Amino acid sequence: MPVNSNKSMKRLKMGMIGGGPGSFIGEIHRIAARLDNKIDLVSGAFSSDFKKTEKIGEDLGLSASRLYKDYETMIKTEATLPKEDRMDFVVIVTPNHMHLPPALLALNTGFHVLSDKPATLNYNEVVVLKDAVEKSGLLYGLTHTYLGYPMVKQAKFMVKSGCLGKVRKILVEYPQGWLSQNIERSANNKQAEWRTDPARSGISGCMGDIGTHAHSLVEYISGNIMTQVCADLNIFVEGRMLDDDGSLLFRMDNGAKGVLTASQICAGEDNNLTIKIYGEKGGIEWCQHYPFNLIYRPIDLPEQILTAGVNKAYLCEEARKACRTPAGHPEGYLEAFANIYCEFVEAIMAFNNGIKTNEFIGIEEG
Repeated sequence: MPVNSNKSMKRLKMGMIGGGPGSFIGEIHRIAARLDNKIDLVSGAFSSDFKKTEKIGEDLGLSASRLYKDYETMIKTEATLPKEDRMDFVVIVTPNHMHLPPALLALNTGFHVLSDKPATLNYNEVVVLKDAVEKSGLLYGLTHTYLGYPMVKQAKFMVKSGCLGKVRKILVEYPQGWLSQNIERSANNKQAEWRTDPARSGISGCMGDIGTHAHSLVEYISGNIMTQVCADLNIFVEGRMLDDDGSLLFRMDNGAKGVLTASQICAGEDNNLTIKIYGEKGGIEWCQHYPFNLIYRPIDLPEQILTAGVNKAYLCEEARKACRTPAGHPEGYLEAFANIYCEFVEAIMAFNNGIKTNEFIGIEEG
């Protein structure tokens, strides 16, 4: 069943913090949130410059009364509105250093939180956030986008169901090339500027930005936890303050071993995220450049290519649920992002009916 097939589901109301002019990820979140007709964006504090917030709000058709000068005003004012009018949850799409403060205030004020990754700027902050989530009893989710792809869910199912036998080896790589030059010194590249700034990005650049996606794929698909790492982090671009490249050896809690590489100085690469997992009886491979395919290599049979699509009966339930179109109509990054939103909406609906579910990436992963 396609994930967007339930036409009778009540639409939830969302408020957004961040995502103003120049924010790539803010617009991605807005597209993903409205893709399946389950969410209405009703309020926002999109920028520290209120004129920019007003401009974004006008472009989105929001009421001027639901545009706020800062996140504190937004959260506190929304809480005073009638339940049927106020936002049901808040999404945070600010730079990393501003993830914790609005999350804490929202949780303490009674709102569920969906945040762009990472959860916080550093480990000490995430300990504080975890405590707040648990005390509030509310839902907290993270948008690790690539876990929303149907064939990533199929890969997880195949590992869990024993198709590969015991997992022994994991290879994952995420090469990008967009930071192969010192573009953060350009006046018009806001994304590069804050992502390479330790005060706003955190103690790691490349590994914190995209290495975390490779890590989340490893743990999500394998069903195991990474327990040990031996890392080599590098800065190739002169004058840069954070790592722009790195490799690490890792060990999992089931004894499997692997290699993770992430780089943002691989000139000519876009977002070539690829993972290979090998067990006693075979292996699987998934690549984001061809996200609708999953390669399965059983030890005594020819290589098989499984494809996504609502008409593919051989897919597991979670993979089919994450599809919207028949095979041959490829779905990609935006749809995967929308699946994360769908999972969070379904969790809120269950919560409102007295059911607590963890079928989304949350504070433990954070």
